[in-house]
Amino acid sequence: MDTIPLRDAYRALLDAAATVDGHGDAGPLPPAGEWNADQILAHVAILNATTLAAVSTIASGANTTYDNRMALDTWTIERLITLTGGNAGLRERIRLQADALCALGGPALSDTELDTPVPTRLLSKDTALVDAPVPLRDLITGLAEVELPGHTRQLLALLPSGGAAEAAT
Repeated sequence: MDTIPLRDAYRALLDAAATVDGHGDAGPLPPAGEWNADQILAHVAILNATTLAAVSTIASGANTTYDNRMALDTWTIERLITLTGGNAGLRERIRLQADALCALGGPALSDTELDTPVPTRLLSKDTALVDAPVPLRDLITGLAEVELPGHTRQLLALLPSGGAAEAAT
């Protein structure tokens, strides 16, 4: 499995997070009910841990499940922010998780392992998006194609007007 798109998606997310963090408190507050930069990063770090657990379990020859509900839990998100020391610690954790996931999700797994159906539950804002088996490969590519780019855009939206355009260039 080619993990270059996944690595690129992580790089874009981390660049956006660093840009937002570099602006300090200059950016607007997120709209009511939306996350700030640290909360977005904590959510991503929890998803990464969940994905790494699923990949590692499949690599060990065992069956697994995938459930993103913990990555949506406010208490868990805030606890992870505290445990990592905030934005810089979260970015470093995500960088290391990205390295691990790109190593495990690519050359370390066979096509049979990547095609293993994983019972999956994905929620977004209390709406079930997926509640069915999903091949492990699709969970990994979903990070690269949907999840990480969506959170990159969410981070860039926190920049003052015009800042997102500057960050994109």
